[in-house]
Amino acid sequence: MELSTDPSFAFNLLRWIGTAPYHGADVAEVLGLAGRLTAGDFESWYSEFFSLAERVAHEGWPDRSASPVTRRDRAFRVAAYYRAADFYLHGNPADPRIKITWAHAIDQFDQAIAELVHATERVTIAADGFTIPAIFYRASLDSTPRPTVLMFNGFDGSQEEMLHVSGLAALERGFHVLTFEGPGQPTVLREQGLGFRHDWEAVVSPVADFCETVPEIDAGQVALLGMSFGGYLAPRAAAFEPRIAAVITIDGLFDGYDSLTSLLTPQLRSLLDTRDADGFNAALRSAIAHSTGLRWYIEQGLWAFRVGTPYELFLRARRYTLDSVADKIACPVLVCQATADGFNPGQAERLAAAPGDRATLRPFTVGESAAAHAHPGAWVLVNGVVFDWLTETFHSRH
Repeated sequence: MELSTDPSFAFNLLRWIGTAPYHGADVAEVLGLAGRLTAGDFESWYSEFFSLAERVAHEGWPDRSASPVTRRDRAFRVAAYYRAADFYLHGNPADPRIKITWAHAIDQFDQAIAELVHATERVTIAADGFTIPAIFYRASLDSTPRPTVLMFNGFDGSQEEMLHVSGLAALERGFHVLTFEGPGQPTVLREQGLGFRHDWEAVVSPVADFCETVPEIDAGQVALLGMSFGGYLAPRAAAFEPRIAAVITIDGLFDGYDSLTSLLTPQLRSLLDTRDADGFNAALRSAIAHSTGLRWYIEQGLWAFRVGTPYELFLRARRYTLDSVADKIACPVLVCQATADGFNPGQAERLAAAPGDRATLRPFTVGESAAAHAHPGAWVLVNGVVFDWLTETFHSRH
């Protein structure tokens, strides 16, 4: 089924539909919206998702007549649709809709998590020069220390999205979950003005410090899960943070610069290699006028890395490599691989090879309907693989 004639729209529509098993969307709502979109038109995407969020927010019975479950599920969907509305706006950082739409999304998400059965709380963790927004989800109200999964998103996603991707799946299996964001990710980027940094241990180590203060967390069984660009950030942090007992990458990313330059034509690569900054910037800006996906990728990169030009973005990407780093990871690593990954081809295999027998490579295939980058629409399958591996990994340590 073709969700859109535009590949970027099709991928992201599946991304939002794929959260339906974990309360992030209703399938028919997004399918109905897909038919109204103008393919490749960012304004159409914003308008349709914002309108859907507004409609769902006011649907059905008044809140005084609704059960907590109804209120929770509705607010989760509304929050997700507001996040979707924001997705393609970042080419103009001054657009006032960015702040307004995101505030609506956070407000609705907080209403939803207030209705979860077990206690959930937002926390702020101090780091060196910045703070880390996090959400702690308990799998149980008892005080027994439990294995805990620290999970975070990647290049463009939020910690709120992670609840619908893997967070609820982990909670169902008895893991506590702590989601968080660092520089370059939505809340830190918006509120502290900080773009991505390659030394992600500067984010994860303070989170590990926090875990040691929470009695319900078994500090000896803490796993780190990174999604998409997090497939570089998680193993990078684990190489320098020995308290991480297991690492999961969805999917593995060994070298960010190689991945980014794989998107370029030979002409663009030549301009980059010869350090023709002006020529490269002009040629790339011309190229993105003809590709929705490339346009979004570059606009999001400028926004999330806090740089002014595409050339600066590509220079910054050189820092993001696990060469001479991945072999320092001492804990078990599960490297998920999207066998038809259009963003990071070949990267998962490179990552899995570096730690030797400490790494397990798990390909997800076209036959499993899970071969696309980060496996949108296949998260029930992926979570089964991930958390069964993690359960077995922790059991084997005891």
